[in-house]
Amino acid sequence: MTFKQLLDYYSDKCLELNKEISSIKILLLDYFKIDNTQLYLKYHEHIKQEDLDSFIELANKYLLENIPVQYIIGYTYFYNLKIKVNKNVLIPRFETELLVEEVIKRVSLEDKIDILDIGTGSGCIALALKANLPNTNILAIDISQEALNVAQENAKINQIDVQFLQSDIFSNIPNFQKFDIIVSNPPYIGINDEVDSIVINNEPHLALFAKEDGLYFYQQILQQAPNYLKPKSMLAFEIGYNQKEALEALINKYFPNCQYEFVKDFNHIDRIVFIYQDAR
Repeated sequence: MTFKQLLDYYSDKCLELNKEISSIKILLLDYFKIDNTQLYLKYHEHIKQEDLDSFIELANKYLLENIPVQYIIGYTYFYNLKIKVNKNVLIPRFETELLVEEVIKRVSLEDKIDILDIGTGSGCIALALKANLPNTNILAIDISQEALNVAQENAKINQIDVQFLQSDIFSNIPNFQKFDIIVSNPPYIGINDEVDSIVINNEPHLALFAKEDGLYFYQQILQQAPNYLKPKSMLAFEIGYNQKEALEALINKYFPNCQYEFVKDFNHIDRIVFIYQDAR
């Protein structure tokens, strides 16, 4: 079987099983250690039977066992960084890259500022911010030590200096420590909300679900954040597709005199919110 025949076969299979051929392609590129250009050049090259058998086994993990390809290969890419992932951390999404991009837009490269990343998971947000804002000091926290172990590995893999701390929101942060920016992609799916089976059966529920219709962590962070923010500062959150109005109510409750703005994602859904203390 050639590479082209293999891809044609899996295109049909993915259509039949309502799966993504792009995921099969990721597996293929990773297994054969090639890029898109090399794959194109190999289109009519025959695959060794032992490699074909091994690849089919991997593909079946995705197609039949419903395991995300990122967990199968053990990594993904996020904002040009290679990020290790396993079942202790969420797989970074494109929407979270938007959060990073929008934060970077609002910070000068020369600024020497302190950033707190709450619920860091794989560390992807903190590491991407530090890679693009080298003058910043970043503290990344998570309640899960298993997640922090992954984040620390990612810092080593990418040779980026970020401080990590196990903490349930602000519980282990001294109240004299102040930040210019607090950023977070907290769990924001309501406990009773519907979630794709590939997500709910694989990714850590601790990082997915939140009480109070997914608003619990926003409420907790906004309530406590004034104790940890500098007089002129900013908060940045990723939010659920239907949470804009609820977030506005929380912002008006806990930051009543502050300006805020929502940023839409690639699907024109309000996905990021910024809150400015001592508005610029």
